[in-house]
Amino acid sequence: MSTALKRITPQEYLIRERQASIKSEFYQGEIFAMGGGSANHSLIAANFVGEARNSLKGRPCAVFNSDLRVQVQSTGLYTYPDATIVCGELLFDDDHRDTLLNPTVIVEVLSDSTEKYDRGKKSNHYRQIASLKELILIAQDRSHVERFTRQPNGDWLFHEQKELTADFELKSLGISIAISELYRGVKFEPIEDDVNASR
Repeated sequence: MSTALKRITPQEYLIRERQASIKSEFYQGEIFAMGGGSANHSLIAANFVGEARNSLKGRPCAVFNSDLRVQVQSTGLYTYPDATIVCGELLFDDDHRDTLLNPTVIVEVLSDSTEKYDRGKKSNHYRQIASLKELILIAQDRSHVERFTRQPNGDWLFHEQKELTADFELKSLGISIAISELYRGVKFEPIEDDVNASR
């Protein structure tokens, strides 16, 4: 996250954000500009949205890209997941209908600059959303998908899949997505540890 500006109210943030040319997060009175993503980041997110939309065709579920803002009501975070799925009625915070309150599934594509935040504090915020059933974290530098699924008792069950030939399941939606499709067109750069190991 970048350097924060002066403290403002959520209403002031929304007024500014709706006029801004770049997206920013908001938390506890501070605005944090969000950086642009890499080609891999953008492609993986787009692949997920396309695959999920096709799999959910004919069902009362909507799949959104990173343009849709989400508010975590219990913590006050406003942010933009890389992809969001809602099944059932869409609930928004006001008549502008641009800030979603009830995601069913949230997806974040990890990058070097934001991975620690996405895995830690941001994931903790997301898990406070009462409607959220699954949180998906996707690596962009290798084949690796992590799924956190809310259990009936409120605990979160972790599952990961690394094989390109496998599928990963969204249990809350009853669909599976081929990991090869998720990473279609993505070019992986050599990981430094792998390069050093080969010397």
